[in-house]
Amino acid sequence: MLAAYYERNGFAREVLRVGEVDTPTPGPGEVRVKLATSAVNPSDVKSRLGTTRKIAYPRVIPHSDGAGVIDAVGNGVPASRIGERAWIWNGQWKRPFGTAAQYIALPAAQAVRLPERTSFAEGACLGIPAMTAIHAIEMANAGKDSTLLISGGAGSVSQYAIQFAKMRGVRVITTISSPLKAKIARDLGADHTIDYKRENVGERVMEITGKRGVDAVIEMDLAANAKLIPSVLRPKGSVIVYGTGAAEAALPVQFCLVNGIAIRFFLVYELDAAERERAVGAIARALEAHALVNHTEPPFPLAEIAAAHEAVEQGRGVGNVIVTME
Repeated sequence: MLAAYYERNGFAREVLRVGEVDTPTPGPGEVRVKLATSAVNPSDVKSRLGTTRKIAYPRVIPHSDGAGVIDAVGNGVPASRIGERAWIWNGQWKRPFGTAAQYIALPAAQAVRLPERTSFAEGACLGIPAMTAIHAIEMANAGKDSTLLISGGAGSVSQYAIQFAKMRGVRVITTISSPLKAKIARDLGADHTIDYKRENVGERVMEITGKRGVDAVIEMDLAANAKLIPSVLRPKGSVIVYGTGAAEAALPVQFCLVNGIAIRFFLVYELDAAERERAVGAIARALEAHALVNHTEPPFPLAEIAAAHEAVEQGRGVGNVIVTME
């Protein structure tokens, strides 16, 4: 089969190669998916660079997310799954071979049924962005009387977080950096947008909430935004952290101590079985109801995977970056 791979950490154009590799065979409890799409997430870029973890295998086929059609099953998996459209999670997590290939074999539970009306490009957006978003909203215990501040409202995770929050009747405030991103966030349901480059985020949040503060913050970069916590969060509020741009963060410890602030971390790759089941179920219900908007950028062919990685690194566009196998 044709696949993209790297054998050492480094810059995209220096280490990524596209060539023929062995086609996998599904083992017991596994399915093989003929992939149509593979998504490039920031974590895939960081893994390839070696900034979060060094390469752990002689050869890595990158990417955790993708979508396609199950074309073979291993022992213990019903043959009826052959021909099923599926989206994939944790394709390359703690495994050498991910979704940047024509085929992937992996445990059957990691290939989730994809509704007919959902495209393969949209399906490739669900494993990390959508699952992170729904779990963050769940951890925030957000309901119809809640107000959330979602950082980076036009980001791939935040776009889903806005939608899942609004499905629960939550009032959503989000930060953005341009009129285009503000429009995207509002179109997805955000009640208020704050341009963090031109406005004082704390002052605007207090104005919007009548000086009460938000009930929770959904945070994509704790290292960059920890300083905002005292100016936006109510007493006994919470910060749900799913990412950080640096290994260490300076926290407003005195404010958090006095006000009983909860700071909760999670890594979407490490959800337990019950958490994963709830997230998959919520995504499935939203897809079946046609209630989820999935923004994708124009796709890159597999031969141009280096350019796809660079697009993510440089933050170009406002949708998920997709690689196609055709």
